[in-house]
Amino acid sequence: MAQSGDPVVTGLAASLARPGGNVTGLTTGAFELPSKEVGLLREAVPKLSRLAVLSNPDNPPNSTGLKSTGAAARALSLSVSVHDVRDASALAAAFAAMTEERADGLIVLPDPMFLTQRAQIAELAARARLPAIYGISEHVRAGGLMSYAADRTALFRHAATYVDKILKGAKPADLPVEQPTKFEFVINMKTAKALGLTIPQSVLLRADEVIQ
Repeated sequence: MAQSGDPVVTGLAASLARPGGNVTGLTTGAFELPSKEVGLLREAVPKLSRLAVLSNPDNPPNSTGLKSTGAAARALSLSVSVHDVRDASALAAAFAAMTEERADGLIVLPDPMFLTQRAQIAELAARARLPAIYGISEHVRAGGLMSYAADRTALFRHAATYVDKILKGAKPADLPVEQPTKFEFVINMKTAKALGLTIPQSVLLRADEVIQ
């Protein structure tokens, strides 16, 4: 794997330390990611109190992400509402529900369907005037506000070391699954301006990329 969700949750590995089967490699997940995302969104939106989470319940790793996000939000005294969306046709209704409950921040959990629909999600968030942070940077390049995620380019490069070891005789079952060590924080200032949001300088200084 050059990148994956939680391989233990999906049954690809018995554990990260000892996968035990014929699959190993790199995961895009990290224990600190949800708390980091919640914290960055709170810094960008100081008045944040009602957090919405967009999740695809058919994507098993999202269950882990929901638990971690909920714990991080509660630690900051934020209320949390989860909006389950299984296909693109339900996205508009989910954002309508967020507006009705007066959510003032959004976390979009990583999901292939959400990534495919990133332009639509960015547009719906803009219409709802909802500041959002994503777990994949492509969302921000499509008009989303912020993302904090594993550096996927670095993961693909590092995957070559696994190929090298396996070709030299190592067994995938014995090679630990590695979590990311390099992350990227991206901010779209055009989106922030459209939302009437002033990103604090302390947040901007930590960004790896600022889209103007």
